[in-house]
Amino acid sequence: AAAAAGVASPAEKERFICIYPAYLNNKKTIAEGRRIPIDKAVENPTSTEIQDVCAAVGFNVLLEKNKMYPREWNRDMQYRGRVRIQLKQDDGNPCLPQFPTRKSVMLYAAETIPKLKTRTQKMGGSDQSLQQGEGGKKGKGKKKK
Repeated sequence: AAAAAGVASPAEKERFICIYPAYLNNKKTIAEGRRIPIDKAVENPTSTEIQDVCAAVGFNVLLEKNKMYPREWNRDMQYRGRVRIQLKQDDGNPCLPQFPTRKSVMLYAAETIPKLKTRTQKMGGSDQSLQQGEGGKKGKGKKKK
């Protein structure tokens, strides 16, 4: 049988874990897909940020831009994407000894993403921006007759 595009064999696929941004998002509940404690989670992480921090530490990383987390109702580009990370080698040993489990990778990524330059520059006073609340659109569009 022909292997799926981009992934060679089932055995190889198993060594790669999938991390969706929702797993690390502190705006989500466990039911919505968060997989780490909320105090360790990050505000709206992107798949690119997860890719950046994991590649920086030495993982073999593959970013799948157009994959979507099934429970993600928001179809915006920023919520898209899935990161595949090679966790184990052929013989089953961890590629990086400090990350034996997928949870250790998720916690590392969530801890590191807030320190990214793109985050530290944007988030000048992050507390103030939270007060804005999530009120939808304020102005009502004019109705066409």
